[in-house]
Amino acid sequence: MPPSEAKPEMNPRRASIAALLGGALEYYDFFVYGAAAALVFNVLFFPGGNPTVALIASLATFAVGYVARPVGAVVMGHFGDRLGRKRVMLATVVLMGVASFVIGCLPTYEQVGILAPVLLVAMRVLQGFSAGAESAGASTLTVEHSPVGRRGFFTSFVMVGYAVGCSLATVVFVPVSLLPDDALYSWGWRIPFWFSAVVVAVTYYVRNHLDETPTFTEVKEESVVRKLPLGDVFKFHWRSVIRVAGASLMASVQTLFAVFSLSYATSVGVEHSVMLTVISVAIALSMFTIPAAGYLSDIIGRKPTMLIASVGCAVSLAGYLWAISTTNILLISVTAFVNMSLFFSCYNGVWTSFFAEQFPATVRFTGMAVSNQLGNLLAGFSPMVAALILLPGAAGWLPVAIFGAVACGIAGVAVLGLRETAKTPTDLLGLSADAEPVAVVADAEQPDTPRVLQTQS
Repeated sequence: MPPSEAKPEMNPRRASIAALLGGALEYYDFFVYGAAAALVFNVLFFPGGNPTVALIASLATFAVGYVARPVGAVVMGHFGDRLGRKRVMLATVVLMGVASFVIGCLPTYEQVGILAPVLLVAMRVLQGFSAGAESAGASTLTVEHSPVGRRGFFTSFVMVGYAVGCSLATVVFVPVSLLPDDALYSWGWRIPFWFSAVVVAVTYYVRNHLDETPTFTEVKEESVVRKLPLGDVFKFHWRSVIRVAGASLMASVQTLFAVFSLSYATSVGVEHSVMLTVISVAIALSMFTIPAAGYLSDIIGRKPTMLIASVGCAVSLAGYLWAISTTNILLISVTAFVNMSLFFSCYNGVWTSFFAEQFPATVRFTGMAVSNQLGNLLAGFSPMVAALILLPGAAGWLPVAIFGAVACGIAGVAVLGLRETAKTPTDLLGLSADAEPVAVVADAEQPDTPRVLQTQS
């Protein structure tokens, strides 16, 4: 066979690096935008007499990006299952980078009036559209490049990228937040968004030098690529969609921790630069605990590790919010570590492999992207909801803690319904427990269109 026709080989290390870089870009933008929404955008893009209303409007633009994510999941997932994982993963990087860079160039409300928030929302929608496919695509790509028994570990690097991206954002944003107000509100806030161009360039280079996955290449060579992956997902795998969407509700812990807590801490007297540092250090430490959780899930299983995350996050989030109400920095730091670095890492280190493994190769990208982003809708709106239900007084955080605990509880129940996949051979992922191996046969009505049997839930 000529070299040009040689089948691609598994390359889990390079795939995990490419996934890490893509995650770093996505979550660098996530953290920078969330911090800017809490600290800057309410002044520059939503001025008004009531600062609370301005803050809620600013956080709503953060949520808009999550509304666009399911749309991106449908569109980009479709092409990922039809054209290949690699092509779509290059496109998501470019879209995210362009949107982030443009945000850094936008005029403010004072300069162009209502057009300023309109443009901000438009770029946030483009960010969300890209992000809707990024994690699912990177997870699919890495799962299909990794050997059975190690998929959890290698695929966890998608979310190591989360820790790297947030840490990188801190390195850039914390010094900017210390600028005098006139410098911060005029040009300082733009620097973190412009810097994303560097991350885009590095990520694009690495992904462009990665082969298409062997799994998708086999699907393509056997002519079993589905014409409408989304239709197959909802026809044959709707139970998995509901369960993955439910399990994804645990992502609300992340946005409550990294976005809402920043504005809440500032409102009770904690310096925003100090709070940013606490949040960022806790996330940075998860660079080590996320792959540890992925490795653990390869040994004891995905479901036990995710259930640890569900219970632990529900309890530790309440402790974290209580600590913020005391304004005790040491207490805040300890509870932040427990919540984010330990328990939430049990979720972050596992969901990237676990959710992708619920769907067969022919619809894996679409199935994971759509179901995960449906669940993530709550995560996007969590900071805004938390701001609305926050009560005055020392115990005002309690409704927010209950809200987070309910989300974690629903996620835990959904996890119980998912298949354990840690030891399942890659070729059998997404098949029902009593399914026969995948068979390729001619469609009786369309002989020229082969179809895959035994891919139903």
